[in-house]
Amino acid sequence: SVAMAMVDSGRVEYAMGIGADTSQGAANDALEFSASAGGAAYIFGKENALAEVLHTYSFTSDTPDFWRREGEFYPRHGGRFTGEPAYFHHVMSATQGILDRTGMKPSDFKYAVFHMPNGKFPQQVGKKLGFTSEQMEQGIVNLMGNTYSGSSPTGLAAILDVAEPEDLILITSFGSGAGSDSFILKATDLLPQRQDLAPKVRTMLDNP
Repeated sequence: SVAMAMVDSGRVEYAMGIGADTSQGAANDALEFSASAGGAAYIFGKENALAEVLHTYSFTSDTPDFWRREGEFYPRHGGRFTGEPAYFHHVMSATQGILDRTGMKPSDFKYAVFHMPNGKFPQQVGKKLGFTSEQMEQGIVNLMGNTYSGSSPTGLAAILDVAEPEDLILITSFGSGAGSDSFILKATDLLPQRQDLAPKVRTMLDNP
């Protein structure tokens, strides 16, 4: 959002937004089983866009579901509290908010991607909101594990690897603390020309 705002304001011609992390978990903690490392970077500009950001929406609250105190090696979390009051409440509120604001409905989108703390949560939240498995499967890169800040941006990268011009894409992130940002994007005619210029997300996961 910050990179896009800088470009829209005219203060910069291009800006790069990066979502990346090296997630960690203590031994025998649930986080240990899904911890991963990775991320994705996006360049925002007004020319030669591969996807156009049509709408944005944010939803935040003071929900302390995940934290790391000074000097601690590993983060701690609120167990099941990180589900309904944190992840599901914020992801659903942000997504429903952008749908209500734009008057759009789940069936309008070719693809949707939600933050992936595990393989189940994004599928569950998507179905609650009315999205189908077919809309979500390309963006659920569950072989990767949870890369925290890099999760939904990497799922979006996997979608852009295969999207076609005019496809509408919805992405909703989640950050513990807690908050979600939703974006609606539309693929442009330039996207197919760029899709084979770099390794694709699933190619990298299949050939580590």
